[in-house]
Amino acid sequence: MVRRRDAAAGLAVLVAVAAGCSSAPESDGGGPSPSSSSDATAGVATAGLPVPDHVMVVIFENEDAGNIVGGPDAPFLTSLAGSGATFGDAHGVTHPSQPNYLALFSGSTQGVTDDSCPQTFPGPDLASQLRQSGETFTGYSEDLPAVGFTGCRAGGYARKHNPWVDFRDVPEAANQPYSALPADFSALPTVSFVVPNLCDDMHDCGVAAGDRWAQQHLPAYVTWADGHNSLLVVTFDEDNGSSANHIATILVGPMVAPGTSDQRVDHYNLLRTLEDMYGLRPLGRAADAAPFAGVWADAPN
Repeated sequence: MVRRRDAAAGLAVLVAVAAGCSSAPESDGGGPSPSSSSDATAGVATAGLPVPDHVMVVIFENEDAGNIVGGPDAPFLTSLAGSGATFGDAHGVTHPSQPNYLALFSGSTQGVTDDSCPQTFPGPDLASQLRQSGETFTGYSEDLPAVGFTGCRAGGYARKHNPWVDFRDVPEAANQPYSALPADFSALPTVSFVVPNLCDDMHDCGVAAGDRWAQQHLPAYVTWADGHNSLLVVTFDEDNGSSANHIATILVGPMVAPGTSDQRVDHYNLLRTLEDMYGLRPLGRAADAAPFAGVWADAPN
């Protein structure tokens, strides 16, 4: 059964709507994310938003949306998009890769404008918010050589694509190799981020390689999620370098109404959606971003 959060009062809904204009596509241009409080919870969740038992966010690399949804080298992801909701106006927030991952995880690019490594920040971030509210987070990186590994490169693993390792308030145990992803999906954390290696995420080996990886690794979770109130999000850090930074973003799960949304969204909107699902205070620029709307089954639009 799909769970939903209800607003506590009409005023809270008005506040959420007032804060809900979509964020701008460019970098936030500054240091650590501003937050009105260090508290994990905002006290009020958005009306009508589903509350998945589990959310898995899979992040691919450096491809324009047109190469993915309907692209000749992405038959599986095109099929996946057809079974769920697709955002036709989704964007990265900047170039290159690393600040996009930071934006999605913490509501800020943290002043980072390149892929230099290592980066270290105090928090807060999505993982610490979830933990403080009684929920759980784990990031799974393909080719990560050991739990809690802090090096910049190892085989096909690159720390620049792993934002949770950059935050001191995220425990080492939350930084896991993809091989540790549980076969029993009910053992997944509340929210998991999955990052394929540099070949499988399309960074080095192109769309066809990433589509093959998706076809090999995602169907089992999609099938399980359909009967277990859980959600899959497939997105990209950035496109192939254009000023539009147009990326594919796909949602699949029993709480999703299939179709294409024209809502303009970026990484801050996705972060805001995750935070609102679990009643967390929005971080940084997520506070000025609307959660995903018009894509939820049996929900008011």
